[in-house]
Amino acid sequence: MSRIAYFGPQGTFTEQAARRLAPGEELIPAETIPAALAAVRSGTADAACVPIENSVEGAVTATLDSLSEAEPLVAVAEALLPVHFSVLTRPGTTEIHTVASHPHALAQVRHWVEANLPGARPVATSSTAAAAVAVDAGEFDAAVTAPVAVEHYPLQVLATEVADVRDAKTRFLLVRAPGELPGPTGADRTSIVAAATNRTGALAELLTELAVRGINLTKLDARPTRNNFGEYRFFIDFEGHVAEPRIGDALAALRRRCRNVRFLGSHPRADNGTTEIEPGAANEDFTDAIGWVESVRKGAQA
Repeated sequence: MSRIAYFGPQGTFTEQAARRLAPGEELIPAETIPAALAAVRSGTADAACVPIENSVEGAVTATLDSLSEAEPLVAVAEALLPVHFSVLTRPGTTEIHTVASHPHALAQVRHWVEANLPGARPVATSSTAAAAVAVDAGEFDAAVTAPVAVEHYPLQVLATEVADVRDAKTRFLLVRAPGELPGPTGADRTSIVAAATNRTGALAELLTELAVRGINLTKLDARPTRNNFGEYRFFIDFEGHVAEPRIGDALAALRRRCRNVRFLGSHPRADNGTTEIEPGAANEDFTDAIGWVESVRKGAQA
């Protein structure tokens, strides 16, 4: 049985994602996202489940930063979960003056709280489950949590299916140490982080390497390198798999242009979207072009 670290404690959306990505495996809660990833790097866990982006609040910066630092890790799978919250209280609670949760969760239920719990003060915690623990301990009156939290804590459900944006989703990654990758499916996502030189047009040059090969960009985030003010790492997700000739060609070009590129994984997309390939940008086109160059080098003309 594999050991899967996840951003805990028990009762988070990440636990729900871990159950989906690694059914039947041993789940080990970690206090923070960096701690979950550190468990894989140290060998304490075989893999880690962490959130990477939310459709309302955007990128999870703790995950981005942790993946770009220390020993490399690669994503081998992803899950996309609808984000609807439960509001939990201690049994017998009649007045609610404080509502606790992770900042991303509080932002996604702000209008609901204003309408249904007027005057309640929002309080940020390290995770949605940590809010449930604090409510159980009497520190706060209500917690905005993942629905699974009620299975772990002796609290009652004040409301469920709570969300300001009804179709909000969070994407989670299953991350392992570098090794064998899942094979290409035709509906894959490749992720990298690139540290480009701080000069005019540097980012445009990186994106051009994808555009000229007909590769569709699916996500772009920038994070400071923390070394020098104004220097950034670019986190880039795009359609395709590293095993494909066109993706390999693009990665080689990015490696030439950047002082540092880290491969973060190739795996099937959770949305099952089909990769659209423009004319002249199919893998066969790249293979044929390489073959033509080789024939020219050998003195043939075709």
